[in-house]
Amino acid sequence: MKRTPIAQVHEEAGARMVDFSGWYLPVQYSGILAEHAAVREGCGIFDTCHMGRLVIQGEKAAAFISSTLTVDAQAMQDGQCRYGFMLNENAGIIDDLIVYRRAGDRFMVVVNSATHDKDISHLKSRLPAGITIEDIGPATAKIDVQGPSSPHIIGHALNKDLSELRYFRFTTLDHDGQPATVSRTGYTGETGFEIYLPAEKAASLWSDLIDAGALPCGLGARDTLRLEAGLPLYGHELTEEADPVAAGMMRYIDLSRDFLGADALRVKAGTVPSHKLTPFRIEGRQAARHGNRAVINGEEIGWVTSGSFAPTLGYSIGFAYIDPSRLGNTETFGIDNGRKILNASITQSPFYRKKRKAEG
Repeated sequence: MKRTPIAQVHEEAGARMVDFSGWYLPVQYSGILAEHAAVREGCGIFDTCHMGRLVIQGEKAAAFISSTLTVDAQAMQDGQCRYGFMLNENAGIIDDLIVYRRAGDRFMVVVNSATHDKDISHLKSRLPAGITIEDIGPATAKIDVQGPSSPHIIGHALNKDLSELRYFRFTTLDHDGQPATVSRTGYTGETGFEIYLPAEKAASLWSDLIDAGALPCGLGARDTLRLEAGLPLYGHELTEEADPVAAGMMRYIDLSRDFLGADALRVKAGTVPSHKLTPFRIEGRQAARHGNRAVINGEEIGWVTSGSFAPTLGYSIGFAYIDPSRLGNTETFGIDNGRKILNASITQSPFYRKKRKAEG
């Protein structure tokens, strides 16, 4: 398994470690419920060094990215980041990602760890002359700082007030003599930041953030937080067998543009998908799990992609791909977990919206 620059710190702190897409990462420190609550009420930090980090640069890098991904890089400003997708010819989702425009023709693309190698191969297969792709993952680290107190924690640890940094914008600071890129982004539904810095500086920054009041968190809380916020996970809600129409992600895509997969996506946008990603809730703590069958009167109508008890809400939630033609006018269906049928009702996503209160 690959080790992050903070792996030894996790071990020394007694975190429970697991294999996640070939990476040695903490699933929990003090417990999922405590870590989840820390992010909702204060500040939690996550080791996300497993995420891929690619630098694409060259005179026509913006045009290359705009034609290969759903992100219009040519319309981006320096210091801006945008969420989007890498699609195949049939509009299947190869990956979801974030593009950062550093300066002019230099971009950073942050991709999922499970699709890292596939993403690089896909990009290189379409790479024109004069443009380069560099994998900066091994030389850098990534730490997420999330929660309503994150501006205060960041300000203390980095000695910089970033409370006014706009959502999906980033800046580069000097931290301990080395550059640290800080973006107002995250995967929890809360105010938060993601920090990119040299790998050798990661452990010291991690300690500084804890000293400033942040609680270390693992993959378990990261998953419950993102699910409450209605955020998709690649390999669950997003796959090459799914497309942005079926996944309900068209709000991130401009179909007036041309990009790889756009023609197929325009056709799909004019039809009803055979299965549509559907948010649901289950009263109580018993949760559906990935792969459970969605049923009506014993007949399968779809499958669950993610499910969990939602600590903030006090009941269970999840997503399922459901055949809309089988639902009719009903707003309820069953989920077969192999032992019993759970009663699920269709609801709205995101399941949770952050509290509107003063930050800091």
